[in-house]
Amino acid sequence: MSLPKEPRQKMINLMYLVLTALLALNVSSEILNAFKVVNNSLGNSNQSIDNKNQLIFKSFQDKLTDATSKETAEIWWPKAKKANEISEQLYVYLESLKQVLKEGSHLLKVDGKEQYAEDNLDAASRIFIEGTKGKELLQRLTDYKNQLLAIDPEINKEFANSLPLDLVAPLSKEGKPQPWEYGYFHMTPTIAAITILSKFQNDVRNSEAKVVEFCHSKIGEVKVKYDQFKAIASGNATYLMPDEEMTITAGIGAFSSAAKPSITIDGASATNLPDGSSEYKFRVPGPGEYQKTVKIVYTDQQGKQAIVDKVIKYTVGVPSGLTVSTDKTRVFYQDLQNPLSITGGGGDEKITVQVQGPGVGYNKVSAGQYVVTCSELGTATVIANDGKNPPTKINIPIKRVPSPSPMVGNLVPGEVAYNRFKAQRGVFAFLKDFVFEGIEYKVTDFTFVASGKGFEEVGYQDAVVSGSNAFNNDVLDIMKKCQSGTNVTIDNIQVVGPGGKKRKIEGNITYLLTD
Repeated sequence: MSLPKEPRQKMINLMYLVLTALLALNVSSEILNAFKVVNNSLGNSNQSIDNKNQLIFKSFQDKLTDATSKETAEIWWPKAKKANEISEQLYVYLESLKQVLKEGSHLLKVDGKEQYAEDNLDAASRIFIEGTKGKELLQRLTDYKNQLLAIDPEINKEFANSLPLDLVAPLSKEGKPQPWEYGYFHMTPTIAAITILSKFQNDVRNSEAKVVEFCHSKIGEVKVKYDQFKAIASGNATYLMPDEEMTITAGIGAFSSAAKPSITIDGASATNLPDGSSEYKFRVPGPGEYQKTVKIVYTDQQGKQAIVDKVIKYTVGVPSGLTVSTDKTRVFYQDLQNPLSITGGGGDEKITVQVQGPGVGYNKVSAGQYVVTCSELGTATVIANDGKNPPTKINIPIKRVPSPSPMVGNLVPGEVAYNRFKAQRGVFAFLKDFVFEGIEYKVTDFTFVASGKGFEEVGYQDAVVSGSNAFNNDVLDIMKKCQSGTNVTIDNIQVVGPGGKKRKIEGNITYLLTD
């Protein structure tokens, strides 16, 4: 068979070839000695990695006392310490399993030294497959990996797919899937099983080292120091005529090029200038009131990413004196009552108005005031005529109302006390910081999934709710089993919003239940 390129899987496959040979050769002493050599080598490697981690922790202590790095170090030191703590707990647990294996292989102490049946082919199968230790070990390794990635979003982004802890079950010698614990411990000599546990200890130490080094590097990333920061964004004019050019200039503080800010205007990248600022030029549209959102992303003096939003407002005039303006935004929203103002031109009685577009309707509510409704997405065209000058024509985009934020009760996703979570009775959706007030969404469907603590035997348990936002009996039964350490995911969330239209919320929300 061909060997995989991934080193850990290659080692496992080679080990299986050796184990097959063990069964055929009745476990020769030479092979047992080979496993002892590998196990001792892994032990030495684990000690070396631990020593390296200790040096990094000492550097952390130095940076905590250095005024130039203290503030950033205080942010990342607890995260590195958390990685060390959960790694140490798992390392000790793996060490305890080695002792269980030895005791299951007739452990004796002779002259102060441990002696056991290293070639015992029964102990590993009995303890890890027939017993509960195999499933328990897999769960502990899985929980460890999840906890390590959950320490910080940046850690998760960096190592989600690269932690040196492979939990995929080895394939059988026929290339078929098999239970995880069977793949590692079926008919495995005790010394080989102990070597496998040392291998997992090595994975833990390597995973800890990667995360600790990453946390330490975040302090060293601060390259530029400033006395103060100030995000600046301005336009060269606030009142223009149609087709005139407007320039928006934005930067950080005194326009230091070392800050290297990332600047976008309504999502479009601005042009970087030599002095560290940026500018964005565009032709203004037809008459009306408009705004541009300038987003400035930069690294502050503590090494943290900072984001500042600036709004540049401007008005485009009309030579004839006729002004068309959306009162709330520069867009129309689907299925809402969108206000529209048309003024000037020598008096309201002389102005005629048309609003055209797919699914567009409108009516006049008072002098110069209109309400526009749009049932379809696209573009609406407003045409205003005062009878003396050429008609004023403005194209206005029709956009969908933003999706709401779902929550269980009023609990923000993340860590939450399990007793507070179990007191909730449904899923709700809230539209926050939207220019129109009073817009409501009602949750109609969702899937409730629980895993982790309380669900170790089954892996996870789920229930589907249809036609309601309230927890049904299936969900309530699952919630009774939830406890500290349970992970809850609400997925496949569907809501009904303005116009009675049903939509699915992208992604999901998750909760980690705590004491």
